[in-house]
Amino acid sequence: MSANLPKSVLVIGAGGREHAIVRALLTSPACPRVLCAPGNAGIAAEAPCYPIAADDVASLVALARREHVEFVVVGPEVPLSLGLSDQLIAAGIPVYGPKADGARLEASKVFTKQILLKHKIPTAPARIFTEVEPALVYVRLRGAPIVIKADGLAAGKGVVVAQSLVEAESAVCDMLAGNKFGAAGSQILIEDCLTGEETSLLVVVSGRDYVILPTSQDHKRVGDGDTGPNTGGMGAFSPAEVVTTELLRRIECEIVRPSVNAIADEGIAFCGTLFIGIMLTPVGPSVLEYNTRFGDPETQVVLPRLATDVLALLWAATCGELAKVTLDVHSEHALCVVIAAKGYPESYPKGDPIILPPGSRVPASVTIYHAGTANNSAGQLVTAGGRVLGVTSLAPTLREAAARAYATCDQIQCVSKYFRRDIGAKQLNRQ
Repeated sequence: MSANLPKSVLVIGAGGREHAIVRALLTSPACPRVLCAPGNAGIAAEAPCYPIAADDVASLVALARREHVEFVVVGPEVPLSLGLSDQLIAAGIPVYGPKADGARLEASKVFTKQILLKHKIPTAPARIFTEVEPALVYVRLRGAPIVIKADGLAAGKGVVVAQSLVEAESAVCDMLAGNKFGAAGSQILIEDCLTGEETSLLVVVSGRDYVILPTSQDHKRVGDGDTGPNTGGMGAFSPAEVVTTELLRRIECEIVRPSVNAIADEGIAFCGTLFIGIMLTPVGPSVLEYNTRFGDPETQVVLPRLATDVLALLWAATCGELAKVTLDVHSEHALCVVIAAKGYPESYPKGDPIILPPGSRVPASVTIYHAGTANNSAGQLVTAGGRVLGVTSLAPTLREAAARAYATCDQIQCVSKYFRRDIGAKQLNRQ
């Protein structure tokens, strides 16, 4: 099969997710040439990187042409929403990642909610608002806790789970009147707050065919014990044992298959990753959101567990041959701890030096994925984003994976280093 796989692959993006994708592609038996744009300091140590912003669609297409790229894998949501896949396809370059019409499932929470309700896929009741006063009346009518969502892309920070009416009213005003998220918050979704435990499913989709990847669980809040504001993700683990075999069958029957079919029924030829955020409520699983790309940091725990060649998997989806793929998964548990800069997700410093432990002190089962990193003019590794590194460990048990990951986190030196100490704790406490 590897003889038919592309020999040159371009990965778009600059985060930990993209580092994990690059690593996975480099291990393919096809031995492809892997490029990245724009990449980060960690990716640049393993693959050629090009300083082209992920939202510079025209330059990315030109790069793919110039470098004779045979396949493009798009990591982040912004270039997808801007139509990068549409432009690559028009240029005759195969791409894994939905076109703009499919990316709208993430770019507009209102659009997704309308599809969920229309196709009777389990989800929380909700209303759409563009003006402050009617939204405040609705919030007071429904009471707290209640969820306020900016309609558009807000880097994983446009959702407020308000525990009080004061917090809910403040969120409504911030989004609709205070311009906190710009155009992304000009329209908001107010929905009932679902209770239960969250889980994430990454589903590789090609039309009406799909492959469900191993289960995982993210930790969105910045602080231990799920406290503080939402972030893009502070850590994850896989498998999520709360999703039993029986529950996964139910999720596939009630959510995954209906979602894939609903998207196709809406006339969207979806090729890419459908990331489904799910709340496991007392009455059953319910959809929180769709994303249209690999999750971050879920990717850092899911891809390392795949025994199946990731390049072959993504290429099969792109070529319409996903139905032929059988997924093989390693039995090990994976856990990722995100090291962030203090102050994230609000204001945080950049340019702080990072000293990584020597390779001899990092177990072979631990991988340090780079996210917000760069090399300064002196060639020193420094922070360049809110989420800086993702320390991922594989081990026979989750407890052992956590111990190895945290031991490595403690060895990393950076003055603005911050990370949660309780990734995976819920599952460990159940055990």
